[in-house]
Amino acid sequence: MQERTDSLRLSSLEAFQNKINIHFKNISLLDSAMTHRSCINECSSKNGSAIEHNERLEFLGDAVLGQAVAAYLYKLLPNAPEGELSRIKSVVVSEAALAEKGIEMGIPDLLLFGRGEELSGGRNKKALIADAFEALVGAIFLDQGHAAASSFVCGSLKPSIKATILGQSKDYKTILQEYSQKYLRCLPVYRCERVEGPEHDKVFWISCTLGASVHGPFPGKTKKESEQNAAENVCRSLAEKNPEIAGQLQDIASLSH
Repeated sequence: MQERTDSLRLSSLEAFQNKINIHFKNISLLDSAMTHRSCINECSSKNGSAIEHNERLEFLGDAVLGQAVAAYLYKLLPNAPEGELSRIKSVVVSEAALAEKGIEMGIPDLLLFGRGEELSGGRNKKALIADAFEALVGAIFLDQGHAAASSFVCGSLKPSIKATILGQSKDYKTILQEYSQKYLRCLPVYRCERVEGPEHDKVFWISCTLGASVHGPFPGKTKKESEQNAAENVCRSLAEKNPEIAGQLQDIASLSH
């Protein structure tokens, strides 16, 4: 079991809130969302009150998340048939997609487990990370309402939604790397130009050099996100300048790994 004092736990929860730009009125909801059921019998109670695990919040969050994504896609793609909307939604709310977003947000570091689950690698299990993401959505819904929860969902999953709509099976960094290797005989080079903001809310500005051209810098909350943003902008810039390049990039994007 991960040992924490109440003050350290509160500090971790506050830092996480700053990172996702959501500030809870009732922080115990966030605490519960980040608590696995295996912890209940082992973690000490806080201020004499019982600790709640995240399964009920996960149930609620799953419903809120699905509705938010469905409504977003319905408005975004007015001419798409029901089957296509369902396909996109299933990819966006999949365990893999939610776990990836949860890892990016730092959910694994915040999760509380019992000793057995911790030792069995629970912190790295995608299913549990995805469950915690859904529980987080449920907690936001209870604390701040439907609009705030939907806004959080759509904002968080927007990159996944965009990539799925485009039919991409690869991320932009992979697309740009494969394009540059095949057609330019070089590799993109990413460089962190500067870092701005306080420790809990950093913004990384990263440029991308492709051949003799330097693009950016482009911002992101993590280096990984900044590099993806840089690669996406370079891809879009290349595609806008030359229809042939646009086709080459789309062909690469649509091929499986």
